[in-house]
Amino acid sequence: MTTPDIQPEISLQETTVYSGRVVTLILADIQLANGSTSKREVVRHPGGVGIVALDEKDHVLLVRQYRFAAGRMLLEIPAGTLEPGEDPFVCAERELQEETGYKPGRLLGLGGIYLAPGYTSEFLHLFLARELQESSLPMDDDEAIHLERVPVSEALAMIERGDIIDSKSIVGLMRVARQLGL
Repeated sequence: MTTPDIQPEISLQETTVYSGRVVTLILADIQLANGSTSKREVVRHPGGVGIVALDEKDHVLLVRQYRFAAGRMLLEIPAGTLEPGEDPFVCAERELQEETGYKPGRLLGLGGIYLAPGYTSEFLHLFLARELQESSLPMDDDEAIHLERVPVSEALAMIERGDIIDSKSIVGLMRVARQLGL
């Protein structure tokens, strides 16, 4: 497959509209390849991790939590935000311990995804965690999480039924299912 010769957009000026604990909102004036100008609103995010954790019976550990932005409870793979300069493997291990009470004996990278590249820089590194060992870290103060274990095949059925609807969980579970031959 050949890639068309598409020129990158050039930032002429960027204004920080908001800077918070996790995200920064930038308003950018950009120049297009044809010479015209436009505006882009960009949510800058440090990135994060998502972990598909499988126990010895190939049950996946999922977390149910209320997501304010979505306005509802969601069932997801454990995930979290990278600290400045943090290695994604280190973040994945920490987040898994905080959210599930387990530490991975093996952690395999599954690649990553941009969550919504039209407006945010957030890139999520995906992992498969195996050989889980009980080892908990304190949960973040602003989290209320319920841990659920389901067979991988059931998690895939939950995607099809619309019970699991967030992108990181869908992509992570589908990548693991493919590795398992499901």
